[in-house]
Formats: sequence, structure tokens, C-alpha cells
Amino acid sequence: MTRCRPFGSIRFLFTAPLILAFLFFINVVTSPGHWWVQWAALGIGIAWMINVFRLFRTLLLVGGLVYFRRTEATFADLV
Repeated sequence: MTRCRPFGSIRFLFTAPLILAFLFFINVVTSPGHWWVQWAALGIGIAWMINVFRLFRTLLLVGGLVYFRRTEATFADLV
């Protein structure tokens, strides 16, 4: 069974910061002088921003379809 893409995107928006916090903790404990977590943050941050734009596009599309259907119904009632 496949998951709907917007729900996976919403889940990633909340899990990515938790993953980064966990990686930051590991970085502080294991090697405080060397900050390798910045590269993980860069990669996850880029993926997070792409995810935000995809989710925003989906919300605009759904909102536009709902608005179009609503105005189409009211226009048909007037004519």
C-alpha cells in the first residue's frame, strides 16, 4: 500500500528537525571539536525546503480547485 505524498511530506517536516537534533547530540558527545553535523544539516535542510515548496504547491492546487468548484456552482445557480 502506498502512502499519499502530501502526508509523507508533512511527516518529514516534523521528523527532519528531530533527526538533526539527535545528530547534533551525537556530534557533541563524540567529537565536540569537529562539527560534521553541519553537512547533515545542509543536506536535510535542502530536502526540507524542497519538501516545503512541494507541499505549498499541493495546497495551492487543492485550494484553487476548491475555489473553482465553489465559484462554478454559484455561477451555475445564477444563470
